[in-house]
Amino acid sequence: MKEGKLNIGILFGGKSAEHEISLKSAKNVIEALDKNKFSPVLIGVDKDGKWLFNDVDGVLVEDPDGSLTINPDSLHVALVPQCNGKLFNLTSEKELPTLDAVFPVMHGPLAEDGTIQGLLKLANVPFVGADVLGASVGMDKEVMKRLLVEADLPIGKYVTVREHEERPSFQTVVDQLGLPCFVKPANLGSSVGINRVDDESQYQKALDEAFSFDTKIIIEEFIDGREVECAVLGNEMPKASVAGEISFTHSFYSYEAKYEDEKGFKIDIPAHISDDQMVKVRQMAIDTFQALECAGFGRVDVFLTKDDRLLVNEINTIPGFTAISMYPMLWEATGLSYKDLISELIGLAIDRFQKASRLNSSKSK
Repeated sequence: MKEGKLNIGILFGGKSAEHEISLKSAKNVIEALDKNKFSPVLIGVDKDGKWLFNDVDGVLVEDPDGSLTINPDSLHVALVPQCNGKLFNLTSEKELPTLDAVFPVMHGPLAEDGTIQGLLKLANVPFVGADVLGASVGMDKEVMKRLLVEADLPIGKYVTVREHEERPSFQTVVDQLGLPCFVKPANLGSSVGINRVDDESQYQKALDEAFSFDTKIIIEEFIDGREVECAVLGNEMPKASVAGEISFTHSFYSYEAKYEDEKGFKIDIPAHISDDQMVKVRQMAIDTFQALECAGFGRVDVFLTKDDRLLVNEINTIPGFTAISMYPMLWEATGLSYKDLISELIGLAIDRFQKASRLNSSKSK
C-alpha cells in the first residue's frame, strides 16, 4: 500500500429510482471522510449512466430548493478492465488521479445489485461493501428470502409474481397472505414502488406500479410487529451495532415517510427492547449478513412481533448515509463515530482486496 493519502473514489448517483437519495448520502460521506488520510475523488453517475468527474466543489450542485444534482459540465470518465484504478478521461487529455479504493454510495439496480461491484472487480480496485454475489442476492428480495429459508432464518409469508406470468387473483392472495399485504418490486430499495393493499381496488394499481420498476415483484403478508434495525460491519468476523427502532405515522415506512415528511417517522436508538431481545436481534443480523455472503457493511431489518418472535425483513447492502440514515446513527450510538466508520469501511475494502490478490489465479505447475 502506498504511503501518504489514499485516493478514494466516491461513486454516487446512477440510473435507478434511488438516484436522489444517493446524492444526499454521498454529500455526507464526502464531508465525513478523514481528509488527513484520504483524498476524495468524486464521480457522479448521471441518470443516463454517464460517469462525470469534477473537483470536490464542482460535481455536486445544490439547487435553490436544496435538492442536489450532478454538474453536467464535469469531465466524462471511465474505468476499464485491469486498469488498477486508473481513471480514463473521455473528454480531454487532462491527467486524472488513480483510485486506491472506491466507496460506492449508490442504491438500487445498476448500482447495488452486483453490477458496479463486477465492474470494480474487473478494474482491479478495492471497493467498500459486498462482493458481486452478496450485492446481487441482497438486492433481489425473492432470492434473498430463499437463502434465508435455507439458512433456517425466519421470514414472513410471501408470493412471487413475474411479469410474464398470470397475475394471482386478489382472492388468491388474500387466502394465502391475508390483509393488509404489501406489493414490492423485487429489486429496489428506499421504499420506492411499494404499496400497502387493503382492498381489491388497490391491488391492481399496486401490481402495475411495482411492475413499472421491475419484471419480478413480491407480495408480502402484513406482520403486526415493531420494525427493528441493526447495522453490521466487517468481513469474515462481522460485528453488530446496537439495534434501533423505527415507528412511523404513515400507513407504512414509505419513501415519503423516510425522505419527505419530517414528521413521518420516529427513531429510537437504542430500541426499547429487553436485553435478551437485543442480543437476539444482533445475532440475527450477523447470521443474515453471513448467510447472504455479504461483506463490509449492511443494515439488517427485522420485525419483532407481539408474541416475541423475530422475523428477518431484508438486508440493505449499501445502506443510506443521509443525515437521517440509520446505519451511521446506529454505529454512533455503539461508539464508532461517522468519520471512524468511513475509515474502517475503507480499511475493510482494502484488506479484502489484498487477501483476494494472494489467491492463485492459475493452475500450479
